[in-house]
Amino acid sequence: MTRRPATSEPPDPEAVPTAPAPTAADQAPPAPRAPGRKAAPVAPDGPPPAKAGADTAPRTGRTAGRAPRITGKAAGDKDRRSPRTARPAAAAAAAAAAPGSEPVARPASVDPAPAHPTVTHLVAARQVTAPPDLTRDLTHDTTPAHDPVPGSPDDTATATARQAPPSPASVPDGDRGRLLDGTHHDPHAVLGAHPVPGGTAVRVLRPYALGVTVVADGVRTALADDGDGFFSGLLTGARPAAYRLLIAYQGAEVDTADPYGLLPSLGAFDLHLIGEGRHEELWTALGARPLTHQGVAGTRFTVWAPNARGVRVIGAFNHWDGTGFPMRSLGSSGVWELFLPGVGEGELYKFEITRPDGSLTRRADPMARHTEVPPATASVVHASHHEWGDDEWLARRGTPVVHEAPFSVYEVHLASWRPGLTYRQLAEQLPGYVKDLGFTHVELMPVAEHPFGGSWGYQITGFYAPTSRLGSPDDFKYLVDALHRAGIGVLVDWVPAHFPRDEWALAEFDGRPLYEHGDPGRAAHPDWGTLEFDYGRKEVRNFLVANAVYWCEEFHVDGLRVDAVASMLYLDYSRESGEWSPNERGGRENLDAVAFLQEMNATVYRRVPGVITVAEESTAWNGVTRPTHEVGPDGFGGLGFGLKWNMGWMHDSLQYIAHEPVHRKYHHHEMTFSMVYAYSENYVLPISHDEVVHGKRALVSKMPGDWWQQRADHRAYLGFMWAHPGKQLLFMGQEFAQGAEWSEAHGPDWWLLDPSYAAEPDHRGVRDLVRDLNTVYRREGALWQRDTDPGGFSWVVGDAAEDNVFAFLRFAADGTPLLSVSNFSPVVRHDYRLGVPEDVPLWHEVLNTDAVRYGGGGVGNPDPLKAEPWGAHGRATSVGLTLPPLATVWLRPV
Repeated sequence: MTRRPATSEPPDPEAVPTAPAPTAADQAPPAPRAPGRKAAPVAPDGPPPAKAGADTAPRTGRTAGRAPRITGKAAGDKDRRSPRTARPAAAAAAAAAAPGSEPVARPASVDPAPAHPTVTHLVAARQVTAPPDLTRDLTHDTTPAHDPVPGSPDDTATATARQAPPSPASVPDGDRGRLLDGTHHDPHAVLGAHPVPGGTAVRVLRPYALGVTVVADGVRTALADDGDGFFSGLLTGARPAAYRLLIAYQGAEVDTADPYGLLPSLGAFDLHLIGEGRHEELWTALGARPLTHQGVAGTRFTVWAPNARGVRVIGAFNHWDGTGFPMRSLGSSGVWELFLPGVGEGELYKFEITRPDGSLTRRADPMARHTEVPPATASVVHASHHEWGDDEWLARRGTPVVHEAPFSVYEVHLASWRPGLTYRQLAEQLPGYVKDLGFTHVELMPVAEHPFGGSWGYQITGFYAPTSRLGSPDDFKYLVDALHRAGIGVLVDWVPAHFPRDEWALAEFDGRPLYEHGDPGRAAHPDWGTLEFDYGRKEVRNFLVANAVYWCEEFHVDGLRVDAVASMLYLDYSRESGEWSPNERGGRENLDAVAFLQEMNATVYRRVPGVITVAEESTAWNGVTRPTHEVGPDGFGGLGFGLKWNMGWMHDSLQYIAHEPVHRKYHHHEMTFSMVYAYSENYVLPISHDEVVHGKRALVSKMPGDWWQQRADHRAYLGFMWAHPGKQLLFMGQEFAQGAEWSEAHGPDWWLLDPSYAAEPDHRGVRDLVRDLNTVYRREGALWQRDTDPGGFSWVVGDAAEDNVFAFLRFAADGTPLLSVSNFSPVVRHDYRLGVPEDVPLWHEVLNTDAVRYGGGGVGNPDPLKAEPWGAHGRATSVGLTLPPLATVWLRPV
């Protein structure tokens, strides 16, 4: 894995609209209001709802931050100021704000002060006309808007009110303060309907409301305004089985079920599994899930935040003011829950968390299945409506098993393969292109949401959400579906090794280390400036294991390529002596990470038959692809991966091919050493994105010599790679010998294939070769049926260093051989004799990388080659063939 930039998010260009200059009407004194009543919300023709800015709201006449909160005073003290208390000119300034106001940039970490919402921002099932008993002309309310003058009748009345005993229906002072401060762990025990002496108390917290009426059994009861957004009243009789709230705002009224009159929407069994760290479908329990609960349609919000003093839901539906939407803590699980009636798909939201120190932080949902388009950071309520059409593909997936099947992978960075295309537009082009070239699978660089495009997706903040840059989650499913219908398997890069430090995401999510390790030395990733997961914490391990299952089950992907496995396995990875502590056995292995990887692989293979997991692991760790139950000589069970990238082969072979041919004889072993360990694991031979960036040069540009020699070496190398034991992976752009390094900004140089370009035949020829390599590869079982069986390979000549020649035989399951010969010298070798099996009398060329159609010189063996009784290389018979310069030829029995 390439070391990527430490920062994961560029400066946030989000903008918030500002109000135009106030008119004379705006500067008029505010309308009088009753003591204790909050300023009325703006009229429906006020500021438009927040749409495209994550967690943004139209800025009103109030200051940018929250009003200061005075701590240490009891609720109701004169100095307490609710963060929702409106400033006098707020309503007038907000009403003056108009769509299209000039935006003002702000940093992503700064949340705007909540403005007075219009009714369209609030939870609503429907908008109705205010009933007669609530209709009042507030503009003619003569109650003074100023503090009463000491000694005046108003002051005397106020003092009398303060001395009056509290209503049994009103919110107790202690609960009132905790609700306003966002530190209440059980708001449902206070708000909603509760039996009290004399009847049923109904308590509602709705800042900015002018009045609240309870409708139960056809009877309407107006609630008293207790100030700071609290309303309460007493219903006669037992608690009603169901009731609704009519909430009056300026100019309109909202009819909604009471979220605090509903039972928990998350069951005990889910909480048990979460507590055990064994909820394999965690995405069905946590996050935002539209559903119908107790006959009410809405969205269930749940989040794991065990260190939080309180959690509230904020979003466009409440104008990013969570005062009236506190969540309840569900026992000791650390899970907070709130069901919000009327909130549906497409709504933006976050969680406002009160940290242990009392400070607030606004966080995106770790379990969000959809997000805003970066750099915006809000989560989006999502429900899938995609109807799959890949039943036929899924029915035959995994037959035969991948180790005994052709497996040729085209690696793609979706955002830059064809820059500007969406998932659905890619579905119209990518499947056809890959199928035409004969690849069996695509491997998609990370598609999970990431704030910084320059990380290529390897610094993830939304582990459960495909990036919104290219469309919705259903759009991504559409792309996977299209690839499957074209007969192409889909692998995705998965990154459980680390995550970025963005303050709105996972880092210290609830005010303390949660997803990251509690030891700062183990939490900090030394190479990328990111944080490593705490694999020893069962809830974190559950988060990641369920995430692996999620991508395979919800998106039908056929496998996961797990990134940076080596950095997970070793406690001393990129750390000097003294910067790490040994494990309980005194070793350097990360035992928690080992257990996590074993659990992940075992769970994925058990739940989703036919998928494959692939490890990018660059060390000699024993048993990466060994089953988890088989203990190796090091005392560890296998990690359980299906395949492992052969980083050693990649490094050695690229180093060999970069030498001038005259020097290659001194590095001959770099091409043969891979066969010493070829069967120690189940390998993939990768020429990935990591090898064609950051100054490493594109594959063809690694080759020495002039343009003709570079292309010839490029073709010969691909021929050698496709014949070598193991599966193949090739990064986009290398299939047509792009000379420039890959850039995520503009992707492959497709113009090289423009017929009007003079050198187009050179590039088209290489692409034609890749197509034929895959065609012959899929046809010849000798090249894939026994990839993991040492009996499927035999050297013919592996020590011809002076000639720069490598020749070996591959054998199919039925014993049919294929002879591969590579000549990495720039000279033609005539009548080059090679020993062959004596039971094959006649051989013919099935592929020659020097063919004219590929841009070569056309040197080869057009006629069948007869085996002759001349011993060579320990065999009784041999053939004499012509070896083209800088080329690979494949021969099979006639």
